[in-house]
Amino acid sequence: MSQQVTALTHRLVSSPAGRIHLVEQGTGPLVLLVHGFPESWYSWRHQLPALAAAGYRAVAIDVRGYGRSSKPGNTGAYRMLDLVEDNAAAVHALGEQSAVIVGHDWGAAIAANSALVRPDVFRAMGLLSVPYAPRGGPRPSEVFARMGGDEEFYVSYFQEPGRAEAEIEPDVRGWLAGFFAALSADTMPAPGAPAPHFVSRGGTLRDRFPTDRLPAWLSENDLAVYAGEFERTGMSGALNRYRNMDQDWEDLAGVDGAPITQPSLFIGGSLDAATTWMADAIDAYPTTLPGLVSSHILDGCGHWIQQERPAEVNRLLTDWLASLPC
Repeated sequence: MSQQVTALTHRLVSSPAGRIHLVEQGTGPLVLLVHGFPESWYSWRHQLPALAAAGYRAVAIDVRGYGRSSKPGNTGAYRMLDLVEDNAAAVHALGEQSAVIVGHDWGAAIAANSALVRPDVFRAMGLLSVPYAPRGGPRPSEVFARMGGDEEFYVSYFQEPGRAEAEIEPDVRGWLAGFFAALSADTMPAPGAPAPHFVSRGGTLRDRFPTDRLPAWLSENDLAVYAGEFERTGMSGALNRYRNMDQDWEDLAGVDGAPITQPSLFIGGSLDAATTWMADAIDAYPTTLPGLVSSHILDGCGHWIQQERPAEVNRLLTDWLASLPC
């Protein structure tokens, strides 16, 4: 593990599902950092010391199902509302009444819903890579099933328990290396090449991953940290988040179309499919995020934004945090 993360404090706190693993550095106002798929608290290794140096109490979690946090066996235990309550429980277990929440990838959706459902706890919200799109429209599984024509969208591919696990778990390290490379600016497939977000009928996701190089942001040591966690825990806890999207759609019917009004931040990458596919969601921010303070698209950046561009993301985060009311 790199020298910059050796001064961190690790702890377990109680949550509705059992125990949540937290990694903490610094004192001051609390900033809760929520990772995405297929990562862990470690994806915030560049932000934790930077936020601490700027005067914040920076805390990164292992989301339920990941790393050292609890991993319920029931697929239904990974509903969005459960993850929201995990975040609120973490804040209270740390002795705080409120926090700023920042999320990347799935963590961005979890952060957005945390701010939406628990505004009493989360006073501001930052989203990295995945824009906020209010609940609405058809059932998610119906939308994903229509994508790709003769190919299968990766979210649909992940739905059947055990299917993606059978692809990933025999070679976790190799699969993660390819997945990270497929969505990184310096190693992603060239324009016009088959998209890595889709699966050919009868194929696997990794069929389209780069196999000959790691992205510049990912060292062999970093890869070993990620792979070691999933080799120990398996992939089902992480994949179960995808398997609850229809249930989330039902659970969140009461906030259909609702805006998030707290002060907010968005940072996306210009080469990230999440940013380009959801351009309409970004355009709708005046309505859906009326409290938006700061919005940025980083030119030439891929999906793993806080790891690909740590210095730039750290500056944008700390500038935004400094602008928030105490």
